[in-house]
Amino acid sequence: MQIQTPLPATRPKLPEAEKITINLGYVDLGQVDLLVAEGFYSNRTDFIRTAIRNQLTAHGEALKQVVARKMLVLGLQQFSAADLEAVRRAGEKLEIRVLGLATISADVTPELALETIGSVTVLGALHASAAVKAALADRLR
Repeated sequence: MQIQTPLPATRPKLPEAEKITINLGYVDLGQVDLLVAEGFYSNRTDFIRTAIRNQLTAHGEALKQVVARKMLVLGLQQFSAADLEAVRRAGEKLEIRVLGLATISADVTPELALETIGSVTVLGALHASAAVKAALADRLR
């Protein structure tokens, strides 16, 4: 008799990036294209990412101070129905403050979100069902 062990539960893969759109003037865009053509960058996206990282590094100390002052969680934070059920049992409400990505799992109902989430402040991206986002609309900052 062969005993099969269950596979460990896997978490859904979180996206690594959020797509944004920017508008550039023709001269700026031409200069970016020239730097790409000359081999300084592999493509426009590489140039833009590098420019953004350079600015974030230049303002790094100010960012650290603001993150600490506003008590933001830095990185990824995920909330499942089980997490929110525990909050409900404790009779508490969450004040979600994230710099990065906050994810409210698909198993969270709008009713559970309303009962357990007092406010949501996300600098970055919030991934949640349309129904949960709609229910929390007046609590999103």
